[in-house]
Amino acid sequence: MSLIFYTNPMSRGQIARWALHEVGADYEQKIVTYGPEMKSDYQRDVNPMGKVPAIDHDGKIVTEVAAICAYLADAFPDSELAPLADERADYYRWLFFAAGPVEASITNRNMGFEVDDPKKQGTLGYGNYELVMDTLDGLFSGRDFVCGDRFTMADVYVGCQIVWGLQFGTIPERESFKAYAARLNAREALQEARAIDMKLIAEAQAAQD
Repeated sequence: MSLIFYTNPMSRGQIARWALHEVGADYEQKIVTYGPEMKSDYQRDVNPMGKVPAIDHDGKIVTEVAAICAYLADAFPDSELAPLADERADYYRWLFFAAGPVEASITNRNMGFEVDDPKKQGTLGYGNYELVMDTLDGLFSGRDFVCGDRFTMADVYVGCQIVWGLQFGTIPERESFKAYAARLNAREALQEARAIDMKLIAEAQAAQD
């Protein structure tokens, strides 16, 4: 069994690396630099979008971070990060909520694109940024993890939205978010994955000096 991980440390590849460490996967790392490299052979052979991350698992390519996370949980069942039968509803609901409304509302807000007219907000698919944040706040005000008391792969993807959002100021500093982020930051797999990416970033910056 082979698993190739295409990434750049300055990307959402950090989320996929965390997922790889959570499932305990052995993987070969291939760093893809921004610019011509990401838009040449890599774009042709791995991801037509010319972006990272991606994984090649025994010849099968998976792109899109949420899909990579869900795939790894299924591909490595011994990790017990896929949802149990009674967790599937919450698992898929909030995984796709984070990949859709959360991503879109944060990105649009950062780009300065906001719609104030309530009649037009429905066309966005998420209403408005405040509604998305209130919905997330409501979720984590009543539970420790996406599916309740148990950490699952959904927490890797949903959690990164909150961990990074607090770090970069793209989500509000609400108590439920800070408590959730603290639980995730304590995970050994996240700390291991983060250390690798931080080292790669430091090495890249040193090479430019």
